[in-house]
Amino acid sequence: MGKGQSKSRRKTLKKQAKQNKKIEKLLAQQNKSQDTEIKILLLGTGDSGKSTIVKQMQILYKGGFPENDIENYKNVIRSNIKSYIKSLIKSCNQLNLQISEKNAEIAEDFVRTVKKSSPDITEQVRESIITLWKDPKLKEAYERRDEYQLPDASKYFLDRTDEICSTNYKPSPDDILNCRIATVGVKEIQFEVNNHLWRIVDVGGQRSERRKWIHQFDDVSVLIFVVASSEYNQSLYEDERINRMKESIKVFKKTVNNEFFKKKDLVILLNKIDLFKEKIKKHPLTKCFSEYSGDQSFEQTSEYIKKKYLSMVKKKGRRITPHFTCATDTDLV
Repeated sequence: MGKGQSKSRRKTLKKQAKQNKKIEKLLAQQNKSQDTEIKILLLGTGDSGKSTIVKQMQILYKGGFPENDIENYKNVIRSNIKSYIKSLIKSCNQLNLQISEKNAEIAEDFVRTVKKSSPDITEQVRESIITLWKDPKLKEAYERRDEYQLPDASKYFLDRTDEICSTNYKPSPDDILNCRIATVGVKEIQFEVNNHLWRIVDVGGQRSERRKWIHQFDDVSVLIFVVASSEYNQSLYEDERINRMKESIKVFKKTVNNEFFKKKDLVILLNKIDLFKEKIKKHPLTKCFSEYSGDQSFEQTSEYIKKKYLSMVKKKGRRITPHFTCATDTDLV
């Protein structure tokens, strides 16, 4: 009987050893996978350009966009140009800019009858957009766009209304990069480079979306915080009393000093540098930073903004890499 128990025990131990070996092998595979996986968390306030960077990864490492996505972007772009004209018409009223009598009638009819949510554009709507966009007062309203809310890419698309409204229009990669759709929820893109799996996670930057950020904090390899350099004289969509860059700095400070990220590598992308270079010629940096005393050169103003963000990081000696960039420039990205 003792021999039977001994034989049974040996059999059990052998089975357990075999099972342990399987578990060890599985754990080794999981550890290897974790060693070769890089999770990048992409954060920033609304309209900073985070989603444009994700689109660039789609172009650079995933071979571009599938046909159904291209069709969706076409519909969004067509809806957007109608929305841009409506915003410009509304801003003319707010800024006391008198549209010519003839164009005022076209504008009134456009606001009353055209649904900006629909991608359909009739010949009459196309002609109205082209006519209104040529109006000097709408052009003036565009130049004063820091006084209200108008997406940066509005001119890029409105200048090409004729092409966009044509039946054979197909958005180019540049069109898709410039097309703005607010990120809602969490978007993720994965690709392999040099035997590493890269996971880039983009979470919506609007105030209502930021509560979702904390759910993405685990296992982050690198934190990338995106800043729209050109927003220093603009106000928030959610609250026009608040400066966008001041909001961005506040969010940046709270995020990068969070316990989850204190030991993580940090990359700061000072984005939209192309727009900033043009804007700083006309609008002083003191519109955001009243204490700024340097000149209005791109070199001094951009350096001041960079140092402003870097000064918010509490942990000394942390590896931080700031870059000036333009997310719509594929070569630069």
